[in-house]
Amino acid sequence: MPATNRDPAGVDRTRPLYEVVNNDKKRVAYFYDSDIGNYAYVTGHPMKPHRIRLAHSLVMNYNVYKFLEIYRAKPAVTSEMTQFHTDEYIEFLQKVTPDNMDSFMREQGKYNVGDDCPVFDGLYEFCGISAGGSMEGAARLNREKCDIAINWAGGLHHAKKSEASGFCYVNDIVLAILELLRFKKRVLYIDIDVHHGDGVEEAFYTTDRVMTVSFHKYGEYFPGTGELRDIGIGTGKNYAVNFPLRDGINDATYETIFEPVIRSVMQYYQPEAVVLQCGGDSLSGDRLGCFNLSMRGHANCVNFVRSFGLPTLVLGGGGYTMRNVARTWAYETGRLVGVEMDSVLPYNEYYDYYGPDYELDVRSSNMENANSTEYLEKIKIAVIENLKKTAPVPSVQMQDVPRQGLGMSDDQDDELDDNDEDENKDARMTQRQWEKKVHRQDEYEDSDDEDMAEANGAFRSKGSVRRSILDFPNPNAVEDDMEIDSGVATPVAKANDEAADNDDTMLEDARPEPVETQTEAEAPADVAPAAAAETAKMDVDGDVDMAEVDEKAGEATIKTEEIDSTAISESARKKSPAPVAADSASDGDAIRNKDASVSPADSATKDDEEAAVGNETSKPAAPSGDATADGEADKQA
Repeated sequence: MPATNRDPAGVDRTRPLYEVVNNDKKRVAYFYDSDIGNYAYVTGHPMKPHRIRLAHSLVMNYNVYKFLEIYRAKPAVTSEMTQFHTDEYIEFLQKVTPDNMDSFMREQGKYNVGDDCPVFDGLYEFCGISAGGSMEGAARLNREKCDIAINWAGGLHHAKKSEASGFCYVNDIVLAILELLRFKKRVLYIDIDVHHGDGVEEAFYTTDRVMTVSFHKYGEYFPGTGELRDIGIGTGKNYAVNFPLRDGINDATYETIFEPVIRSVMQYYQPEAVVLQCGGDSLSGDRLGCFNLSMRGHANCVNFVRSFGLPTLVLGGGGYTMRNVARTWAYETGRLVGVEMDSVLPYNEYYDYYGPDYELDVRSSNMENANSTEYLEKIKIAVIENLKKTAPVPSVQMQDVPRQGLGMSDDQDDELDDNDEDENKDARMTQRQWEKKVHRQDEYEDSDDEDMAEANGAFRSKGSVRRSILDFPNPNAVEDDMEIDSGVATPVAKANDEAADNDDTMLEDARPEPVETQTEAEAPADVAPAAAAETAKMDVDGDVDMAEVDEKAGEATIKTEEIDSTAISESARKKSPAPVAADSASDGDAIRNKDASVSPADSATKDDEEAAVGNETSKPAAPSGDATADGEADKQA
């Protein structure tokens, strides 16, 4: 019997999917729109929104969703985007499509759309989903509806006021910070993307209400900004912090600069809210990145910022090796809710992306670290000295809030709950209720809403679900209890439980072994091992090709007779009745001889080519009409 604690990939799940390591009960709002994975930049473009869908799948199948309040934010509209961007630029994004882009050639040059930032189907809708999640997350933080808000579709930090840049069209970070500033006096922006967060820094370069802190690669690298001496101007002087880095920085050295700088920022600036951009291109092995951070080194930055207990908006960003970005963002989601996820990945619909190790880990490489200790210490001292020059608490003049906040008010939210309950009177749990429900971390038994979880992409781990090719035997195959004098074993009809539980991609070495074992047990001792191995031919995927076994069974029998014919005594030949002559005009009638024990598979219909090969290879039992065989018989006489 297969083990009941195996997941559909055949992985033993005796260990839990996660372990609670921090039970401070943070309220975490998670924004995800399933449409985000449907958009795609042009073919071959390194930016792939599909990575967000991969990360969400891991969050669901690790059961981390139980500690999240899941929301699908309303996409941002033109009037919301134009709080930062110009009307003309947003209008252009709304109108341009791949079909009419030729008529917007002048505007494409003006707004830097075309090369790094191509025009693709659904461009404006994609920007609306990205910006809507970030702005709604900021609005919920303002209303104190959550402690942490997550939007992995956001973090597009290169977009300018009227210009696209670095795969970014609408700067959702600036829009979210503007929303936070309606209620918060000071907002801290932290950027751990490998590229400099130039769009956000430029937007708040002249104000002291937002401090931008960016750790990035500097020198002959996009976007070419972010020098140590770029500290802001006017009122915003010393409120722009840049930490330029060189290639190959690893976890240990990154920690020695990140934690002291952020600790000093918290001490001197005293922000009321934090926006953290978690670009995944600072991970080791990224297609466009040049840092050497592991998944855990990257997540340590998130965990350190979380430890200050401030209202925090966590966003995505860059990251161009999809499987690594998905792993890291899913792992960081777990850390934000206070759980440590198991290193072995659970089965999910994108399981094959994570081969060959199928682990939740992104490891550092042996890349050389060009950041010397002296260099990092020198930059760190300069940064902290600049922070000391800032005012203890920047003054903020009291003013009226100019408009109603984004998102729904408490009354509107309650009204939606009432309408949902009225429309689904017979439903035990509605989709809206399921998404808002947060499981307690001290519960030891799961609730009974697994059907809803499975409908939203979470796979159950109750026995083997993924079927193998060996689970579908050929009904016309010869049964094991039939007498076969030729010694060729019947193809295996069933795989053992261990092979059935394993994942298809991991059975390349495991499947041939049980087939050979069963064949050797059934075959007589005087049969050559090569004949038994002939029935277990493997295809290129490592699976037993049942059709090929069925077609080749006859050939294997004939070859065995040809090999054994040299050892057959003269008396044994006399006992065999005379072979029946076959009609040369027939298209596939095989020689039927019960005592000769030809495999029943030879009785199947064959084409002309197979019939010719069969007649040629079975010379010891040739038909009486064959002149060559008659001549050999005369010589023996």
